[in-house]
Amino acid sequence: MKKLVFIIAVMLGVTIQAQEGEFNVGVNFGLPVGDASNFSSFTLGAEANYLFDVADNFKAGPSVAFVNFFGKEVGNISYDDAQFLPIAAAARYQASDKFSIGADIGYGIGINTGNDGGFYYRPLVSYDVADNIAIQGSYNGISSDGGSVSSIGLGVLFSL
Repeated sequence: MKKLVFIIAVMLGVTIQAQEGEFNVGVNFGLPVGDASNFSSFTLGAEANYLFDVADNFKAGPSVAFVNFFGKEVGNISYDDAQFLPIAAAARYQASDKFSIGADIGYGIGINTGNDGGFYYRPLVSYDVADNIAIQGSYNGISSDGGSVSSIGLGVLFSL
């Protein structure tokens, strides 16, 4: 099994180096909305994506993130943190020199005990403040079995 994982990692590395693309990492802060606001006070997250030029002003590629919904205390009940590892496809459209819009769509793996995860979606808008730095506003949602865990957030993204 270790050999298979190693071979896949090497193949992905060769494929990524053979393509022209952009590697991005970022962090964000969010406020829970909907059902999530009943058990969580705020969210923190980190993300990484690698975007390939697909067409003029359009990029797409894989994305991985970590999102932590920090539990809060309501009355005598103390809620635990809810943690997710979203693995998604990312798409970005450069609407102007400074603004872009996009979305990440995939699956948010539930990390903590009793968390099954679910369908992950994240529409966003981005403003370039420098050549390699962008400010993002986004809505994160993870839906499963009729319920959802959602937040609105603000973050910074660095292009490496």
